[in-house]
Amino acid sequence: MRSVRDLSCVMESMGPLVERVQSKSKQALLQWVDGVREACCLHRVIIYSLRSKQLAIRTGQCFLLNGFIFLGSILVLKSVIIPALEWILPGHCRLINSQQPCAFSSILEFYRFLRVGLVLLFYVFWFYPLYIFSLILSNIWYIDIAKYGFFALENYGDHDTKLSDQKEPQTSQNTVHREKSTDLEGVMISIAEQLYSVLLLTFFFMEVYVTGFIPYIGKALNFMLLSWLYAYYCFEYKWNLSGLSLDKRLDFFESNWAFFAGFGNPCVLAIFLFSPLVSCGVMAMLFPLFVLTATGSEADKIVALPRRKWRGAELGRVPIFFIADYMSMRVLKLFSLKSHQQIKENKAL
Repeated sequence: MRSVRDLSCVMESMGPLVERVQSKSKQALLQWVDGVREACCLHRVIIYSLRSKQLAIRTGQCFLLNGFIFLGSILVLKSVIIPALEWILPGHCRLINSQQPCAFSSILEFYRFLRVGLVLLFYVFWFYPLYIFSLILSNIWYIDIAKYGFFALENYGDHDTKLSDQKEPQTSQNTVHREKSTDLEGVMISIAEQLYSVLLLTFFFMEVYVTGFIPYIGKALNFMLLSWLYAYYCFEYKWNLSGLSLDKRLDFFESNWAFFAGFGNPCVLAIFLFSPLVSCGVMAMLFPLFVLTATGSEADKIVALPRRKWRGAELGRVPIFFIADYMSMRVLKLFSLKSHQQIKENKAL
């Protein structure tokens, strides 16, 4: 009887904890659903393209380069070139009686080697240069697409493009942002933030790559971290244009990790559904669409909307960029120490 009583006491003491876990799980699930739904609001692309001719041109160029030329080249290689080479340079004997030894085995081996070499040359002189060219040009176009989409929203007055938890009025923030960009100290701070952001995302990408090799749970971790990475990429264009500081971006992102995980999941599906080369082309073609959906998303209002009683409390911040932040700060401190030593040596001379 005593053991049963003790067990009931333990269950009663754990009751609030279980209810809290259930509440947080439901809240995270709803935010995740909100993120997925926001990522799938692709109708915004049509609306914004009708408002901005430049946006329609840039989006069409992304589809033409990455969809028609890059993915089209892969389709031509797989469907036309490789079958033609296999017909011209066969790799096996076409004998009626398969038990008879092939008299042309050495020639067929040479054909096989020649066929593989020609396909490799196609990759080296066409696919890889085209991939690098597409990567550079697409990144330039992504900036233009986010800018034209952002201006289309501002001109039509759909919503406030800044986070609602910022207490300063938009006019005063724009003034401060202009003063910051013209002041030398502000320029240095902006450069330091950009450098830190590049290091942060670089180390985070390395972290994503390494997690893929972890047994059993590596693929799941890789999918989740990659979803957060692409979600951050999509929203970073909007945050840059709205002048949101880096610390507020990271705080907002890590405090609403479930929403951004849901937003990034559709972006990453292409990488896991296709081969690496095809997934790069599909992702490069679809990424500007998700950038535009992120530009038009009112994420701060969505995560703050109290749809249920259990949504009143916050989920809690998850340190997604902890390792990347630690490594970035170590690198920046290393460079700062070297610069200080050089200054001291120059003064000594």
